[in-house]
Amino acid sequence: MPIEFELRRWQPDDAKSLAENANNIKIYNNLRDALPHPYSLEDARRFIEATLKKGLPTTNFAITVDKKAVGSIGIVVQEDVQRISAEMGYWLGENYWGRGIMSRVIKQMTDYVFANFDIIKIYAIPFDFNTASQKVLQKAGFELEAILKKAAVKNGKIVDLYYYSIIKNIN
Repeated sequence: MPIEFELRRWQPDDAKSLAENANNIKIYNNLRDALPHPYSLEDARRFIEATLKKGLPTTNFAITVDKKAVGSIGIVVQEDVQRISAEMGYWLGENYWGRGIMSRVIKQMTDYVFANFDIIKIYAIPFDFNTASQKVLQKAGFELEAILKKAAVKNGKIVDLYYYSIIKNIN
């Protein structure tokens, strides 16, 4: 039986659980350097405060299991000529990996974005070595559109980025 989860707005009370789950080198190694490591309670408080200031519609959600925040998923709506696109980013606490949660989270977030924003394309760009993220994107209906060769640096190593996308059915 699949583990139940909920996507909901971040709450100030989520800071402790956020810090506990985000303070993991394995998570840091798979995300942009904007996520600090180590990840402190103060980092969690700042993130939640900044997220709540953005207003509605919500662009970043807590992933909760048993009412405890164990991950995050969000979008960044692009600007100017790319304003019909949004980049999606996400992570899940290590204790919840391999349980079929993330592909369902991504599907739910995709439906939400297409219903609440003037967006027709959502994309995500995992590192070449993050095959787990690539698999959950595929399970959620995203397709590999491009491999951006030697496009990023993570932990001092030059890496490829895998550009996955899904396009809203606008027929």
